[in-house]
Amino acid sequence: MNKLPNNQNIENFKSEGFDWRLVQADMRDKLGSEVYESWLKKISFIEEFNNYILLSVPTRFIRDWITSRYLDQIIKIIKTYKKDIVRIEFKIVEPDNPAQTKEVIKEESNLKENVSFIKDSYLQYNRIDPNKRFDNFITGSSNKLAYEASLKVSENISHYNPLYVYGGVGMGKTHLLNSIGFELKKNNKVMFISAERFMYQFVKSIKSNDMVKFKEYFRNTDILLIDDIQFISGKEAMQEEFFHTFNALLDKGSQIIVSADRPPNKLARIQERIKSRFSGGLVVDIQKPDLELRKKIVQKKTEELNSIYLDQLQISKDIQDFISTEVKGSIRELVGAINRLVSFSRIYEKVPNLSETKVVLKDLLNISENRVTIDLIQTMVCKFFKISKNEMLSSRRSRYLVRPRQTAIYLTKILTSKSLPEIGREFSNRDHTTIIHSVKTIEKIKDKDPEMVDNINKLKNQILYNNKDNEI
Repeated sequence: MNKLPNNQNIENFKSEGFDWRLVQADMRDKLGSEVYESWLKKISFIEEFNNYILLSVPTRFIRDWITSRYLDQIIKIIKTYKKDIVRIEFKIVEPDNPAQTKEVIKEESNLKENVSFIKDSYLQYNRIDPNKRFDNFITGSSNKLAYEASLKVSENISHYNPLYVYGGVGMGKTHLLNSIGFELKKNNKVMFISAERFMYQFVKSIKSNDMVKFKEYFRNTDILLIDDIQFISGKEAMQEEFFHTFNALLDKGSQIIVSADRPPNKLARIQERIKSRFSGGLVVDIQKPDLELRKKIVQKKTEELNSIYLDQLQISKDIQDFISTEVKGSIRELVGAINRLVSFSRIYEKVPNLSETKVVLKDLLNISENRVTIDLIQTMVCKFFKISKNEMLSSRRSRYLVRPRQTAIYLTKILTSKSLPEIGREFSNRDHTTIIHSVKTIEKIKDKDPEMVDNINKLKNQILYNNKDNEI
């Protein structure tokens, strides 16, 4: 056996389960003297707890380097001496502050009191919204499976563990997670937090040297709900912590519910072992709402608004059908469309007609970009200004031609994704600097001339719907 390495902090060793010096010798033997002398020698033993040990290193850089490259091998070595150990925690203890090591043990002995402190710091991010419940979640064929699975979990935790719900933005994932938390918080300790906020608290705890309290708080919960897990992409240190938290909760029978914008196998820059854990549970998706579901949502939202405004706001059946048919993006966009019409009604003290609705909701409507071509824009602008297309595309600089030409270029820039050179080619091979000048000119005129603003809005409406009757 190799000669046991010296360790000035070995007097802190209190575990009766194994000899830390043997672990050090094994690390040198199995990972090499060069790695050991450069990195692993700097590790000092502090304390052993139920299923993990607390070690110290002098800097965050060393901790991150060891965690990202050697952690699995170190745990494997430790488990040969103490099989109950499932994870390692690191504390940053500067060499010139030996008293800090003893303070760690003192903190651990008072952990229950400290948890209440850290709990308060998370409380503001753990509020269950009472307005997002199962009884007001509108179901259809696109979200029925996710709804039923979420309901099942709220009735019998660990039935599906983990439950992984994915879908696009605004499809109702957060509503379902909130509903689960709302039901389970009556009899369980529930933590509902976004991945972004989890990451923020993780970094904050590292900076304040409070990782032990951070870990204990998250690993002592009965129900962990994490929203938008895709945001841990690329954050290796946080993924390491999340992985161990995930395993610790599963081991103690806690329920984990996760939402994301894509299935587990499509998560980019996420550790394979984390994706494997997600895939090992129940994975359900929420698809875009079909027409039937969109109609139910619009009808329910409209009824709610009618009750609030005591029937002062009456959105016609035609308008409701139009919104249900044309706004196909997400449930959130449907609700947003109704709210816009409410705002229009309250400002102008009237319910918008169909053509007014189209303008109010123009950026939400399902208008395919390939329907808006440069040729269509040129044609509509020529009709509006009563000039021919040949005149507009000519090199003539008469005022009655320049303004329509600049208007057409401006509308092409804002209504299509064409590049400046592409636009220039469609306007008789004009230089891209001419295109930029035209756009800036119209923008300046709009700031001073209400008539120009009105003309632009009318032309946009005609181009988007290809129907002159839509003018308002």
